[in-house]
Amino acid sequence: MSEPTLIGSVQKALRLLQTVAAGDGVMPAKKLARLTDLPLPTTYHLLRTLTFEGYLRKAEGGYLIGPTAVMAPEDPLKELLPRIRPVLRSLAAELGGATYLSLFDAGEIRLVAIAEEPSGQQVDLWVGVQESAHATAFGKAILASLDAEERADYLNRHDLYDLTPHTITSRGTLARQLADDTSIWSDEQEYLLGVSCLAAPVAGGGLRGAVAVSLPAQRPVSPGDRLALSRAAARLRRTFGTLDITI
Repeated sequence: MSEPTLIGSVQKALRLLQTVAAGDGVMPAKKLARLTDLPLPTTYHLLRTLTFEGYLRKAEGGYLIGPTAVMAPEDPLKELLPRIRPVLRSLAAELGGATYLSLFDAGEIRLVAIAEEPSGQQVDLWVGVQESAHATAFGKAILASLDAEERADYLNRHDLYDLTPHTITSRGTLARQLADDTSIWSDEQEYLLGVSCLAAPVAGGGLRGAVAVSLPAQRPVSPGDRLALSRAAARLRRTFGTLDITI
């Protein structure tokens, strides 16, 4: 079977949309260029096009999701996001790192919300993060929560790319790691050198996902860090549990 023809500019525009949607508030153009690893001139061209078409709207200091791209009224995330962002912001403030919520949606792992602590490490939304579950803490937390058939389907459709010298690229090694009986998952510079992450699975109300925090690799992880992440996961599970939806 031949490989599909991919349009690079469309992929870049979708990365920008995803990053704006996952952010917490107005996203400046320079920050979007950094988070998506796009040249600033390219970023500006794409932002102008997306704004003209209504997928984004210009706000003071940056960009927000526009009316063309807003969630449909029946989209469960429309109700969910305002209730999960305070949890992410609280966790970011407590641990001093960027925090994330990802969901398993239609066979893919979808990054749906980000919060960062202004005085802590900046969010670094790496290109391809949603395609590299094998190399991220939240990806492994979600993969471990899937049944064998769902996990095999995901891994059969995604290559285990070698992103850093620490990335797990052996399917056997990954399978053994996912079989661990743990409530907190981690990656040790497996996606990006200098950054490590912790994640805890979150499920309820028909949703499955994971909450994660990224921290400098040189920062020792304490029992208090794990406890804070576990508390945030419990809060999100209670929020999920009030819903009765499936995505």
